[in-house]
Amino acid sequence: MLEENYIDFEIPATKHIALVAHDGKKKELVEWCEKNKEILKSHFLCGTGTTSRLIAEKTGLPVKGYNSGPLGGDQQIGAKIAEGQIDFMIFLWDPLEAQPHDPDVKALLRIAVVYDIPIANNLATADFMLFSKFMEEPYNRKVENFDRVVQNRVEEMK
Repeated sequence: MLEENYIDFEIPATKHIALVAHDGKKKELVEWCEKNKEILKSHFLCGTGTTSRLIAEKTGLPVKGYNSGPLGGDQQIGAKIAEGQIDFMIFLWDPLEAQPHDPDVKALLRIAVVYDIPIANNLATADFMLFSKFMEEPYNRKVENFDRVVQNRVEEMK
Protein backbone atom coordinates (compact mmCIF):
# COMPACT_ATOMS: atom_id res chain seq x y z
CA MET A 1 0.00 0.00 0.00
CA LEU A 2 2.80 2.41 0.91
CA GLU A 3 4.57 1.93 -2.43
CA GLU A 4 1.51 2.89 -4.48
CA ASN A 5 1.25 6.10 -2.46
CA TYR A 6 4.71 7.23 -3.59
CA ILE A 7 6.63 7.56 -6.84
CA ASP A 8 10.39 6.96 -6.86
CA PHE A 9 12.67 9.50 -8.53
CA GLU A 10 16.42 9.40 -8.79
CA ILE A 11 18.65 12.40 -8.29
CA PRO A 12 21.66 11.51 -10.46
CA ALA A 13 25.30 11.87 -9.46
CA THR A 14 25.54 15.02 -11.60
CA LYS A 15 23.11 17.39 -9.93
CA HIS A 16 20.98 20.15 -11.41
CA ILE A 17 21.28 22.91 -8.82
CA ALA A 18 19.12 26.04 -8.66
CA LEU A 19 20.83 29.08 -7.15
CA VAL A 20 18.54 31.85 -5.92
CA ALA A 21 19.24 34.79 -3.61
CA HIS A 22 17.42 37.92 -2.57
CA ASP A 23 19.28 41.20 -3.03
CA GLY A 24 20.63 41.25 0.54
CA LYS A 25 22.01 37.73 0.13
CA LYS A 26 23.47 37.79 -3.40
CA LYS A 27 27.00 38.65 -2.25
CA GLU A 28 26.97 35.72 0.21
CA LEU A 29 25.84 33.29 -2.46
CA VAL A 30 28.41 34.53 -4.99
CA GLU A 31 31.20 34.18 -2.41
CA TRP A 32 29.97 30.69 -1.46
CA CYS A 33 29.97 29.66 -5.14
CA GLU A 34 33.49 31.04 -5.59
CA LYS A 35 34.70 29.12 -2.52
CA ASN A 36 33.08 25.89 -3.78
CA LYS A 37 33.54 26.24 -7.52
CA GLU A 38 35.70 23.11 -7.83
CA ILE A 39 32.72 21.04 -6.70
CA LEU A 40 30.07 23.12 -8.46
CA LYS A 41 31.79 22.98 -11.85
CA SER A 42 30.89 19.28 -12.06
CA HIS A 43 27.18 20.04 -11.88
CA PHE A 44 24.58 21.90 -13.94
CA LEU A 45 23.80 25.29 -12.41
CA CYS A 46 20.86 27.58 -13.00
CA GLY A 47 19.43 30.56 -11.22
CA THR A 48 17.26 33.61 -11.32
CA GLY A 49 18.18 36.81 -13.20
CA THR A 50 20.80 38.91 -11.48
CA THR A 51 21.92 36.09 -9.19
CA SER A 52 22.84 33.80 -12.08
CA ARG A 53 24.58 36.62 -13.94
CA LEU A 54 26.63 37.66 -10.89
CA ILE A 55 27.70 34.08 -10.14
CA ALA A 56 28.77 33.51 -13.75
CA GLU A 57 30.66 36.83 -13.94
CA LYS A 58 32.43 36.54 -10.57
CA THR A 59 33.24 32.81 -10.60
CA GLY A 60 33.45 31.86 -14.27
CA LEU A 61 30.98 29.02 -13.64
CA PRO A 62 28.38 28.47 -16.36
CA VAL A 63 24.96 29.30 -14.92
CA LYS A 64 21.73 29.07 -16.94
CA GLY A 65 19.82 32.23 -16.19
CA TYR A 66 16.07 32.60 -15.89
CA ASN A 67 14.08 35.79 -15.30
CA SER A 68 14.60 37.71 -12.10
CA GLY A 69 12.39 36.51 -9.24
CA PRO A 70 9.83 39.34 -9.37
CA LEU A 71 9.53 38.90 -13.15
CA GLY A 72 8.69 35.20 -13.01
CA GLY A 73 12.07 33.58 -12.36
CA ASP A 74 10.90 31.90 -9.17
CA GLN A 75 7.99 30.42 -11.09
CA GLN A 76 10.27 29.29 -13.93
CA ILE A 77 12.47 27.43 -11.45
CA GLY A 78 9.36 25.98 -9.77
CA ALA A 79 8.22 24.68 -13.16
CA LYS A 80 11.64 23.06 -13.72
CA ILE A 81 11.35 21.38 -10.32
CA ALA A 82 7.91 20.03 -11.26
CA GLU A 83 9.34 18.77 -14.57
CA GLY A 84 12.11 16.91 -12.71
CA GLN A 85 14.86 19.14 -14.11
CA ILE A 86 16.15 20.54 -10.81
CA ASP A 87 17.53 18.22 -8.14
CA PHE A 88 18.15 20.66 -5.34
CA MET A 89 18.06 24.33 -4.58
CA ILE A 90 20.09 26.83 -2.64
CA PHE A 91 17.78 29.76 -1.94
CA LEU A 92 19.23 32.41 0.32
CA TRP A 93 16.22 34.54 1.19
CA ASP A 94 16.43 37.60 3.36
CA PRO A 95 14.33 37.13 6.51
CA LEU A 96 14.73 40.80 7.44
CA GLU A 97 13.50 42.29 4.17
CA ALA A 98 9.92 42.23 2.88
CA GLN A 99 9.73 40.96 -0.68
CA PRO A 100 7.15 42.35 -3.12
CA HIS A 101 6.94 38.94 -4.80
CA ASP A 102 6.53 37.01 -1.54
CA PRO A 103 3.70 34.80 -2.93
CA ASP A 104 6.08 33.64 -5.68
CA VAL A 105 8.77 32.87 -3.10
CA LYS A 106 6.33 30.83 -1.03
CA ALA A 107 5.12 29.00 -4.14
CA LEU A 108 8.71 28.10 -5.07
CA LEU A 109 9.48 26.79 -1.59
CA ARG A 110 6.19 24.87 -1.56
CA ILE A 111 6.84 23.17 -4.90
CA ALA A 112 10.33 22.18 -3.75
CA VAL A 113 8.81 20.49 -0.70
CA VAL A 114 6.04 18.84 -2.77
CA TYR A 115 8.68 17.30 -5.06
CA ASP A 116 10.96 16.40 -2.15
CA ILE A 117 14.06 18.18 -3.34
CA PRO A 118 16.66 19.33 -0.82
CA ILE A 119 16.59 23.07 -0.11
CA ALA A 120 19.26 25.13 1.62
CA ASN A 121 18.05 28.46 2.94
CA ASN A 122 21.33 29.38 4.60
CA LEU A 123 25.03 28.77 4.00
CA ALA A 124 25.38 26.21 6.79
CA THR A 125 22.75 24.00 5.17
CA ALA A 126 24.28 24.61 1.74
CA ASP A 127 27.63 23.39 3.09
CA PHE A 128 26.06 20.29 4.63
CA MET A 129 24.35 19.49 1.32
CA LEU A 130 27.41 20.15 -0.82
CA PHE A 131 29.67 17.99 1.35
CA SER A 132 27.16 15.18 1.79
CA LYS A 133 28.06 11.75 0.42
CA PHE A 134 24.96 12.12 -1.80
CA MET A 135 26.66 14.84 -3.87
CA GLU A 136 28.84 12.20 -5.51
CA GLU A 137 26.29 9.46 -6.03
CA PRO A 138 22.69 9.01 -7.10
CA TYR A 139 19.98 9.45 -4.49
CA ASN A 140 16.49 7.96 -4.61
CA ARG A 141 13.69 10.11 -3.29
CA LYS A 142 10.02 9.33 -2.86
CA VAL A 143 7.41 11.82 -3.96
CA GLU A 144 3.84 11.47 -2.83
CA ASN A 145 1.64 10.13 -5.62
CA PHE A 146 -0.72 13.07 -5.87
CA ASP A 147 -2.83 11.36 -8.52
CA ARG A 148 -3.52 8.72 -5.90
CA VAL A 149 -4.29 11.38 -3.26
CA VAL A 150 -6.81 13.05 -5.57
CA GLN A 151 -8.34 9.69 -6.45
CA ASN A 152 -8.72 8.86 -2.74
CA ARG A 153 -10.39 12.24 -2.08
CA VAL A 154 -12.85 11.66 -4.90
CA GLU A 155 -13.67 8.23 -3.51
CA GLU A 156 -14.23 9.71 -0.05
CA MET A 157 -16.69 12.28 -1.46
CA LYS A 158 -18.93 9.62 -3.03
